Amino acid sequence: MRALGVRQLTAAIVNTTVGAGIFVIPALVSQGLGAAAPVAFLICAVIMAFVTTSLAMTGSRVALTGGIYAYVEVAFGPFVAFLAGVLQWLTGLLAVSGVASALLDQLAVLAPGAGTRVAHVAGLAIILAALAAVNVRGVRLGTRLVESITVAKLLPLLVFVCVGVFFVDPAAIAWPGFPSADAIGRSVLLLIFAYSGVEVALAPSGEVRDPAHTVPRAVFLALAVTTALYIAIQLIAQGVSGPALAQQTATPLADAAGRFLGRAGVTLMLVGAVCSMFGYMCGDMLSSPRSLYAIARDGLLPAAFSRIDPRTRTPTVAIWTHAVLVLAFASTNTFQSLAIIGNVGLLTLYSLACGAALELARRDVRIEGKPFAPPGAWIAPVAGALLMLWILSTATPAEFGVTGVVLGVAALAYAFRASRR
Repeated sequence: MRALGVRQLTAAIVNTTVGAGIFVIPALVSQGLGAAAPVAFLICAVIMAFVTTSLAMTGSRVALTGGIYAYVEVAFGPFVAFLAGVLQWLTGLLAVSGVASALLDQLAVLAPGAGTRVAHVAGLAIILAALAAVNVRGVRLGTRLVESITVAKLLPLLVFVCVGVFFVDPAAIAWPGFPSADAIGRSVLLLIFAYSGVEVALAPSGEVRDPAHTVPRAVFLALAVTTALYIAIQLIAQGVSGPALAQQTATPLADAAGRFLGRAGVTLMLVGAVCSMFGYMCGDMLSSPRSLYAIARDGLLPAAFSRIDPRTRTPTVAIWTHAVLVLAFASTNTFQSLAIIGNVGLLTLYSLACGAALELARRDVRIEGKPFAPPGAWIAPVAGALLMLWILSTATPAEFGVTGVVLGVAALAYAFRASRR
């Protein structure tokens, strides 16, 4: 039975998109653009509008569970779909590792007497071990844990916006002039992290009612809500903290809230950030290990990763392996570096989605009902793909390295499997 309508799908996309990154990113965007930071949000929203249009086009033509993976498979076949699946797993791993790294910063401020960096990493190891243990016990318990955290991440942000608007200094958000294209590109490359998530929320496309109408409406409504919230948060953080915002990279929103709500504001935002990041990690631990399991199940990784616990029916080895990888990345990298490296893979994944939209429209694939095909619909995927190339052009060779190596290994594994057949 198809149970997801416009309201339910919009809520799912907003919930997935508005996550942990927004508690950290305002300071990082301010570093490159200062008071002009909101322009990066607007440009990112325009870019994501092209991407979401492409996803709406493909989602209205391919009513199958799997999201971008399903769209790419119908458009280009199993090999490209496999690469898309690997990219989706990689971006998820790097994203949650970045969030875990940011969580270490939040905990260091929230509990300054808790010890050294080593002690904080040990604390993160305990958190990841607990999440892995919960999910090994069964999917139902993991799902309940995700649901119980959701409200905690949105409430502090709404308080921050609704109260902080009365304390904004207009001089701190005065337009400083249009920044350079390179500065905007680097900021958007980082900021795309805060907009990611729509591809995850669209994964259960097979359960959407009337996808030709529901998917387009939901993705555009969710994009509008998310952008409005993000710009409001950035303006208030900049308007309250001024130039100091760029230096507050660990806890920018908590520092800004402290200026107008005192210690209670700092605590509220820190607790909200920790809850949001913990909630993000809960959801990731529920979903990402199963991508690792699926790749192993198809014979492209050692069979141990596809092992299912006979009692709980969960991929135990995949879950614990994912937890160890997250700990390794998070304890040795910063949020900013992990977000940018992960976004290189994410933008590549979005480019495949844009290509799939063009190919499915060219072949007029329609699995169910009349597809979403507004006049000049081809402009969105073409513009989206070109903008992806522009953003990716600002990345360094080292930032491309992880994605390139993983895709190369994946292609070799696929070729080896094909030869064995």
